[in-house]
Amino acid sequence: MKAFALLLLLASSAFAQPPVRVGSKKFTESYVLGEIAKRTLIEANIPAEHRQGMGGTIIVWQALRGGQIDAYPEYTGTIAQEILKRSDSLGFEEMANELEKVGIGMTEPLGFNNTYALVMRRDRAQSLGIRTISDLRYHDLKIGLTHEFLDRQDGWQPLARTYRLHPRNVIGIDHALGYAALKSGEIDVKDAYSTDAKISELDLVVLNDDENFFPRYDAVFLFRFEMPAQAIAALHKLEGTIDEQKMIRLNAEAERTKDYARAASLYFGDNARSTTTESLTHKITRWTIRHLQLAGVSLLLAIIVGIPLGIFASRGGAVGQLILGFAGIVQTIPSLALLALLVPLPYFGISARTAITALFLYGLLPIVRNTATGLQDIAQPIRDSATALGLEPGARLRKIYLPIASRSILGGIKTSAVINIGTATLAALIGAGGLGEPILSGLNLNDHATILQGAIPAAILALLVQWSFDLLDRILIPKGLRL
Repeated sequence: MKAFALLLLLASSAFAQPPVRVGSKKFTESYVLGEIAKRTLIEANIPAEHRQGMGGTIIVWQALRGGQIDAYPEYTGTIAQEILKRSDSLGFEEMANELEKVGIGMTEPLGFNNTYALVMRRDRAQSLGIRTISDLRYHDLKIGLTHEFLDRQDGWQPLARTYRLHPRNVIGIDHALGYAALKSGEIDVKDAYSTDAKISELDLVVLNDDENFFPRYDAVFLFRFEMPAQAIAALHKLEGTIDEQKMIRLNAEAERTKDYARAASLYFGDNARSTTTESLTHKITRWTIRHLQLAGVSLLLAIIVGIPLGIFASRGGAVGQLILGFAGIVQTIPSLALLALLVPLPYFGISARTAITALFLYGLLPIVRNTATGLQDIAQPIRDSATALGLEPGARLRKIYLPIASRSILGGIKTSAVINIGTATLAALIGAGGLGEPILSGLNLNDHATILQGAIPAAILALLVQWSFDLLDRILIPKGLRL
């Protein structure tokens, strides 16, 4: 009877409804809307999880198309310009029809238009007499723009052409850090979202779009039609329920409390009380375990592949140069660029698999190089002695050469492990979790305390890993080889 009950339990868990995965981009409003969608689904008795701050438009859109997430908040102007690549005026029904062709649905607008805008400090704008975007052409100002805005079809380049702007000093900067730079006077102009709470908080002036360049950016939710019908119905209930002033208040609450779930609770009339609270200790533990999983699995793969490659590379010749050259080239690719290159490929997408693959590739060079160097540095008399003993090549490698090169190999593994611990923080950019989550959230909120929640544990992990390998060096390496 107990066995039958256990089978029923296993069967029920196997057929349990998987959680609806809600994604969000890396800015405050998207985080808050993601939390609102998550709670809406949970209150409709639908399991849901929120994958926060997964990056820019293209990354999150690819995650939706690829099935790594099921829904995320988006804006009609972005859908037309960046996703559908349409420069003409596209009606709501036409937009929905185009999305339907690729299996994606769209809710009606949530009730507010969060358009792009250019903002300045009020005192600076008044002193220069700047009221419109057209006025910028008469002044050579320092302009700081988010990296996505710099490259968008509805972003800086077409805007500059429309308004005939030719500033000499235009830089890319993170959205939240841009507000800090604007406040301190390091830049004069930045791009903003019209519902940003920082606009009123910092007493900024929104420059009038006198050429009507920016289209409407009505907030909606995009979702996969493969989602349960009950989940789709729950998202539709959010239509027309958030006006611009309410969204500004929610954004302000998120930036004041540094808690997106708590800000989202205002939407539900909870007097800024989150439905669930997670202690800081529990969150750091969860982030750290995930971080160790990413770094550990990738390091194990790098060891399994890297040592044999290092053995081949130690023999020199064209093959050896090719192996070392490949590992070296991978190391020169910026980590963020490598993640972006892997995401569109089959079997990767927005997942831990992508992060582990990137970390594995980054971890190869130190192991391959140190293995090859350790074997190549073995003195010729030792090689001659090994041959004189009558050992086969494989036996010489296992019993003599690898033990002698073991300290160099272990040093390469240690370097790879420390690199992986640091680089794994970027996994949060594609929703893979880890200690990068609080770092990205803190950057978004310009909150040093939140950044340190991820940075300090990551630094401690790197030190512990280095200390652990130093201890292994003393335990595993014969004393004669350590002298």
